[in-house]
Amino acid sequence: MNELDFGLLVMRIAFGLSLAYHGFNKVTGKGGLAGTAGWFASLGMKSPALQAKLAASTEVVGGLLFALGLFTPFAAGAMLALMLVAIATVHAKVGYFIFLPNGGWEYCAAIGFLAIGVSSTGPGSVSLDNALELNFGWGGVVIAVGLGLIGAAGQLAIFYRPESNKKSQADDKS
Repeated sequence: MNELDFGLLVMRIAFGLSLAYHGFNKVTGKGGLAGTAGWFASLGMKSPALQAKLAASTEVVGGLLFALGLFTPFAAGAMLALMLVAIATVHAKVGYFIFLPNGGWEYCAAIGFLAIGVSSTGPGSVSLDNALELNFGWGGVVIAVGLGLIGAAGQLAIFYRPESNKKSQADDKS
């Protein structure tokens, strides 16, 4: 294992397991999936219970695959899609910096760019992709960016309705 392989291993494990734990928390944390669904509803997501399940499973599966270095471009694409949706639905309106109240989009962008970077280099020699002799080459970054952009755009187009959230909040106040 050389320095690049070690660096890729550290990044994959740290960010992959963090993302997986984030998804696990959506299921087991305070309020569980019902609480996550309620929060998604407050953001203006249609079918919030379905969204909670999809987000949690994508975070857990994508995070574990990324940490293991298995089907890395697909895991990176899932990470990118998740971060783009998080930016669009929550963090963009706050501003760039993470230290702002309610957190800006800085951290989500860093995770997305890290996923793109790892998909462009491959996961390194200490990975299941390497053990299975899966070498995506430049196709890895194409898969990750394409999947991330299409996944996020589809999710937002089909399920994100912030206007309906504002309308329902106005109805609640009357």
